[in-house]
Amino acid sequence: MHHTDGATGAAETAAQQAPDRLDGPLAAVMEETGASVGLVYLLEAEERVLRLGLVAGAPPPITAPWARISLDEAVPVADAVRERRLVWLGGGQEEVARRYPRLGLVLPYDFLLAAAPIAGGGDDALGGLVLLWPGWHPPRLSEREEEGIRTFARRAEQCLRGAPARDGDVRPPQGEPRFVAAPRRRHLDPARAAAALDFTDRMPLGCCALDLDGQITFINTAGAALVGVDAPKLLGRRPWEVLPWLRDPLVEDRYRAAVVARRPTAFTAVRPPDARLLFQLYPDERGISLHISPAATVSSGTTPPAALAPDAPAPATEGETGQEPMGAMGLYHLTHLAAALAEAAGVRDVMELLADQIVPALGPQGLVLMTVEEGRLRIIGHRGYRPEFVARFDGTPLTAAVANAQVLTTGTPVFFASYEEFRRAHPDAPRHEGRSAWAFLPLTASGRSVGSLILSYDRPRPFPPAERALLTSLAGLIAQALDRARLYDAKHALAHTLQTGLLPQTLPPVPGLDVTARYRPAGHGMEIGGDFYDLIHPTPTTVVAAIGDVQGHNVNAAALMGQVRTAVHAHATAGTPPSQLLARTNRLLADLDPGLFTSCLIVQVDLEHRRARLASAGHPPPLLRQPDGGTDVLPVPPGLLLGIEPTAAYPTLEIPFPPGALLLLHTDGLVETPGTDIDSATLNLARHLARHHLDHPGAQSLDDTADSLLRYSERTTPGTDDIALLLLRATRA
Repeated sequence: MHHTDGATGAAETAAQQAPDRLDGPLAAVMEETGASVGLVYLLEAEERVLRLGLVAGAPPPITAPWARISLDEAVPVADAVRERRLVWLGGGQEEVARRYPRLGLVLPYDFLLAAAPIAGGGDDALGGLVLLWPGWHPPRLSEREEEGIRTFARRAEQCLRGAPARDGDVRPPQGEPRFVAAPRRRHLDPARAAAALDFTDRMPLGCCALDLDGQITFINTAGAALVGVDAPKLLGRRPWEVLPWLRDPLVEDRYRAAVVARRPTAFTAVRPPDARLLFQLYPDERGISLHISPAATVSSGTTPPAALAPDAPAPATEGETGQEPMGAMGLYHLTHLAAALAEAAGVRDVMELLADQIVPALGPQGLVLMTVEEGRLRIIGHRGYRPEFVARFDGTPLTAAVANAQVLTTGTPVFFASYEEFRRAHPDAPRHEGRSAWAFLPLTASGRSVGSLILSYDRPRPFPPAERALLTSLAGLIAQALDRARLYDAKHALAHTLQTGLLPQTLPPVPGLDVTARYRPAGHGMEIGGDFYDLIHPTPTTVVAAIGDVQGHNVNAAALMGQVRTAVHAHATAGTPPSQLLARTNRLLADLDPGLFTSCLIVQVDLEHRRARLASAGHPPPLLRQPDGGTDVLPVPPGLLLGIEPTAAYPTLEIPFPPGALLLLHTDGLVETPGTDIDSATLNLARHLARHHLDHPGAQSLDDTADSLLRYSERTTPGTDDIALLLLRATRA
């Protein structure tokens, strides 16, 4: 009999949702570990979402695709928080691409990454930490670096749980993530600063400084002359925003590579008509030094840098349109969105992905997603709009003379670059809070209209041809994802209805016994599970609990599950002992020969004598928590699965079941993880059950215990199997 001590320690108090001051711990861990980029995520437990709270070492445009991360996503920080472990990617770009393809698509650079949870005792998770190092970092973390990460986790936990913070720390905002600038290394006196400016102005080659957000903070006279624009017009702007001939995704890509990988990089570009320039970028944690020179000065022995071909006609400048064309940032975000949409399951997943990814990629202030149902448009999600404004469009007929319906009738996207254009086309349409540009995109899949997507912007937007083409292609991807998601939701609803219809709607009240049950379907896929449970009260002093798992996840498994549960219920009602109950059910399944096998556990409780008899047909062993909190893994003899051998016997284990004792019956989805020993996983579950007893002394609710077990499974198992559990606690009648 396995036994775990009940005195394993009490859990921490519940995590507060609002973060306290974290600047200090983040700065300390980056200094201790030498990391170049640091991200702090905060868990919004009700939504199971990690929200990016603080960023150091990388600008918001680069981190935007990861501002909100579902706890179920295959992302390093989500894995770290969910599984309460350190995730280390020390193999560089190849390992990132292999283990986390979406991360590799958006950041195809050479870096190393660590993700660690911020968690206390018990079931609480508070958030997570992500650190990045340049590619020259050793492939393993040093003991000093690991200790720095552990120290951060302890300090961050204290901050998030409301401990007093040190002076100078600033509480991160609840909304957008806040960028934390690196501290200045030293303070230069005015005379030295003036001397440095004089030195750069005397240089015949261009010297330019960019902050981590890509904005020009300084450029010398020679640099301004080489690019052909006066310095005052460049300051505070990104080079590719103000210089049309640098509007190429490669320019932004080299800048992103310098920021993420912290490696020097370079590119060449042609300033019209034929001036070929070399740009060399030298990054550190505070910004990028940019060296500009005529490309002809590069020695023949150097490796040729990436080059930009002579430009096509330049797009309009900001002064003409108020907007810049989409660059590498937007392209990377769209690539990330396309990969994420391929993994989206239900309609809600699609909506959350659009809201979290399109906004940072394309910059709209408003987004509305609609689907077609019975000739009308139904709103399934929106961002950036008041609910009462959007509600008036719910149920719009496809025949209505409004843009969102007309694009579905014609199948052609409609773009309005300004409010004047929109008003001319739809003079009676309401305007939401100064919106000044719109994109109405039809969502068509397999020749069918499945919905529409509306993007709106606060400033006029020209929607150049390249951007219109991208948005149109994106609409096609969204339409396919939405069509799949609606089919998934319909099948999932049908499966859920069938599954719950086969399970007991209520459990009978039993004097002297507290009982609760939980069923959680698998987190992936849409098939029907075969897990079941039941509680039968055949006599005033006897109660029978049953739990089982039919092989497979389909309609056949669910149908067999219904037959097994019916047979078990009938035999239990007749007072059949556990061993004979399983033997008779086994013979029935052998006669039916369904081609599927079933595990089952029967517990017969004698309420009068405070005893319980258990028999198992290959089912995971139950746990018994004693009144003092000590928890045992019960050694029930494991008989054969039902349906294998018609004459199989099922031995019985008899145990005391005094008041205060608790029995946990569960299916393997609660503990089973590929590659992990199930006996060890069951012992860990027993330790958790014992801890929960000490963390919640006194008259604790069985519902709280059941919910705690499900939360435990969320971080220890992959969630690809159904879970059924049944809790029985003896009380004084």
